[in-house]
Amino acid sequence: MSDLDRLLTLLATRSARRGQFTLASGAQSNLYIDARVTTMSPDGLALIGPLALQTIQQHGWAPDSVGGLTLGADPIAYAIAYASAVAGNPIRAFTVRKEAKAHGTGRRIEGPFTDGDRVVIIEDVITTGGSALKAIEALTAANATIVGVLALVDREEGGRDAIEGVGYPVVALATASQIVSRMA
Repeated sequence: MSDLDRLLTLLATRSARRGQFTLASGAQSNLYIDARVTTMSPDGLALIGPLALQTIQQHGWAPDSVGGLTLGADPIAYAIAYASAVAGNPIRAFTVRKEAKAHGTGRRIEGPFTDGDRVVIIEDVITTGGSALKAIEALTAANATIVGVLALVDREEGGRDAIEGVGYPVVALATASQIVSRMA
């Protein structure tokens, strides 16, 4: 079984649930994918970091840093940063707060991000694309050059089109249909 197959199986068995759910977008769905159950587990992180790094490299994006809107993007960005260090080509990770904090430095982007970085925006699950677009807005204001958006899961509900519609390429490691096909 390939690493991608193992990741799809983890997502199907741990993160995907059937029922009635209200998504972050406000939409109703009979499928909920809580990617954090996979992205915050040791075996999930061990698979996601190298697979995501390989995907970034295959697309020729060559970022200085990776990250996205907290909390969903955080463990994925950290896994990529770790995998990149192990591979000998370090990529820094950052997180984007939903709002700038009212104390301390008042920053909206936390971590070793540097204004002007080439970045890949990370998403755990793309539904409408709203979280990625918020991260893009914050990073554009910080003079980042956004080279692409990498999602763990694309729910295939229009989010990819919304992001690509404003000019950014989107790649997903998995789709909702791939995950559903593996659910018991």
